[in-house]
Amino acid sequence: MITVMGATGHTGTRLVERLLQAGQSVRALGRSKQRLEALTQAGAEMLAGEPDDAGFLAEAFNGATAVYTLLAYDMQTPDYHAMQNAQGGAIVQALRKAAVSHVVFHSSVGADLPSGNGPIASLHTHEARLREMGNINALILRSGALFENFNAAPETIRQLGMYGDAMAPDAAIPMIATRDIADVAAKALVARDWNGVVVRELLGPRDLSYAEATRLIGERMGMPDLAYVQLPYEEMIGVLCQAGFSENLAHLYVELAQAINEGRIRSLEGRSAANITPTGFETFADELVSTTAAAS
Repeated sequence: MITVMGATGHTGTRLVERLLQAGQSVRALGRSKQRLEALTQAGAEMLAGEPDDAGFLAEAFNGATAVYTLLAYDMQTPDYHAMQNAQGGAIVQALRKAAVSHVVFHSSVGADLPSGNGPIASLHTHEARLREMGNINALILRSGALFENFNAAPETIRQLGMYGDAMAPDAAIPMIATRDIADVAAKALVARDWNGVVVRELLGPRDLSYAEATRLIGERMGMPDLAYVQLPYEEMIGVLCQAGFSENLAHLYVELAQAINEGRIRSLEGRSAANITPTGFETFADELVSTTAAAS
């Protein structure tokens, strides 16, 4: 049995599907029974509960040979790090109680830094928790920024005729498709061929700037001259709050943008055959624009 947290998210859904295709028994976890239903129809066992509930997680991890874990995201939480730290503590408590031998944790490039990295700081804290356990084999997958962060871009572009963010237009950022993270995690969870705590970066096929990502999306929307506009940090905080982010998370996001712009968030491994993944942003942009056009 392999247990998958966040099973209804972009990475989790693909991961459950890949594990089932590999003939594995899968226990899919999420907050919503309704959203988990499709995975049960595909052959997974379903358990719904909160990711900061250690009792629920211990039940979900019980009997599992391996577990995929992540810290759930909530853009409206008033204290983002406190929320994630509560989840991290519950995960470690449950791993101990269920005596799980192998765990995969989805972290991020930049988690080597304890602070000054916005939302990523809580991932650094959780990586330390896993190291302190001492009796578990933990594979920490530090991925680049997710392509899916641009999922709302076409709607914004249609409304405003531009795309803006706090990232510097030419900042080179490793970006990756969630499907590729899921595929790597699936292989690892089946093989369970690592010992101790191992960190592995996943960097996507190449670094990409926000200006280039905007151009690639714009071309597919019939807007080849679409402008990317770097927003001042304070203005970006206001934009995020208007979009539904808590003030706390909006400030953390801008802190992350500043760290990226200043070159403090970066790969420690450098690119290699072991951390380059196949899906290009061009493929993602094709699918994104096609899907959003069909839905509009």
